[in-house]
Amino acid sequence: MSGFRDGQMKALRAKISQMESHGRNRAGVMSLGDARLDDCFPGGGLPLGQWHAFTGEGMEAETSACPAAFAALLAAPLTRRGEAVWILRRDDLFAPGLAGLGFPADRLIQVCARDEAEALAVAEDALATVGISAVFIEVDAVDLVAGRRLQLACEARGSTGLVIHRKPWGGASPATGTGSAAASRWRIRPAPSLPPPGEFGLGPPRWQASLDRCRGGRPGTWLFEADHAYSHEAQDGTHPLRLVAPLGAGELVPATPFQRSA
Repeated sequence: MSGFRDGQMKALRAKISQMESHGRNRAGVMSLGDARLDDCFPGGGLPLGQWHAFTGEGMEAETSACPAAFAALLAAPLTRRGEAVWILRRDDLFAPGLAGLGFPADRLIQVCARDEAEALAVAEDALATVGISAVFIEVDAVDLVAGRRLQLACEARGSTGLVIHRKPWGGASPATGTGSAAASRWRIRPAPSLPPPGEFGLGPPRWQASLDRCRGGRPGTWLFEADHAYSHEAQDGTHPLRLVAPLGAGELVPATPFQRSA
């Protein structure tokens, strides 16, 4: 009898897990344009209808320039499905800069919130609004309660949240232990830009991105650059972030001949 009850409990737990997984994944996934990236996620692409966290290091923890640019390009294809909302604590988002990277700024709605609580409340409303496909939220930290509320708002309409952790000027660093409700957690660093072979000057912007946590997937670190050949109108499955190279622990990107001679 005891074994029968144990079998029933296991079957019930499996059924509950299946139902929860179906609720989280009904919005589907988005391919990142490279199988080496997509295979890190359990569904074969970035999970939609959930929220993802992005952090920087050093001054980036305050300016969030690199995490914001990376998150914008990561979610740019979602704007084919609807509008994007960007919720700021400081009114310093430069939309033309996003457009220069390849993000369709004409699909962007900017909202400046007074404090963290208002930013999170506006984010919940935006995520649950018809016609909104992606919501960017600049906040210092997200506790478990706020994270769960964001997730429920994502599931309401299948919208995707992108939380950009940004601490106040001169304030404490964002708490690394928060945001456990996030579907994935990324750490973004700037990387040197390289011109095309045989040319001088600056090449496309580059970022070193570490996927520190992914629910049901596996972490990794990669070197990305903005793909200037990407077209927002194209429906060919390309992505505005191009994978340059996967990076192992302590691995360096090989220098070009020009770098070695310099």
